[in-house]
Amino acid sequence: MGGMSAQIPIKDNLQAHEIAMGKVRADKLREVKNGHDGTWVAHPFLNNIALGVFNQYMLGPNQVCSILVDLFTDGDLSLTTRSTQYHVRREDVNVVAADLVNPNVSGKITSGGVYANVSAALAYAAAWLGGNGCIPLNHLMEDAATAEIARVQLWQWVKAGARTRDTGDIISKEYVSGIIDQVAKELGNQKGVWKTDDIYLVVRYLKEQIGRQWPGEFLTSDLMDELAKKDGVDVKWPKSAL
Repeated sequence: MGGMSAQIPIKDNLQAHEIAMGKVRADKLREVKNGHDGTWVAHPFLNNIALGVFNQYMLGPNQVCSILVDLFTDGDLSLTTRSTQYHVRREDVNVVAADLVNPNVSGKITSGGVYANVSAALAYAAAWLGGNGCIPLNHLMEDAATAEIARVQLWQWVKAGARTRDTGDIISKEYVSGIIDQVAKELGNQKGVWKTDDIYLVVRYLKEQIGRQWPGEFLTSDLMDELAKKDGVDVKWPKSAL
């Protein structure tokens, strides 16, 4: 199974819409050629794009073809073996143990990346407290996974004292807190699925998280008590379920 293309239709900008749909097609093409049998999309409008690519390149019901071979002795079935043929074996990929623990990755930390992480974590967590499981943000469908990655990455950058490559700023607690305040103000002025009170609850949470020795277990687990309070549920019950 492939992954989810986070792009969603863009109604008010045809050029941006076509670029986004092109990214979806390219993502689905990569997946089907890598041997995936299926895939996810973030919006029903994208179903035909995904189906079109997979119907063109996946020649059967799946890309792992199992063939039963029955061996007979004197007319009696004595043995049945299963031979599995892989249409896409990816023998060009050679992963060794050292690759799994190599911390050196391509890319660089930028001020825009810090802003994007704050925006994703803050907007999603505030919307989640209002009962939303996923939200459209900057023409992408975002969920708890994105927000959690953003939250922990911000903590990690502060912990390591990383710098932004484009501006040279040290990513300190104070630096990130300033961006959190900026994003909170912007979200408060936007029409979205979040409430102002929830935004500032998450502001306090994120500021506390980025300065901790270790981050909380998981964003939604950390905020479960607040959700329980909203629902009028004794906080001990969600904790016992977790």
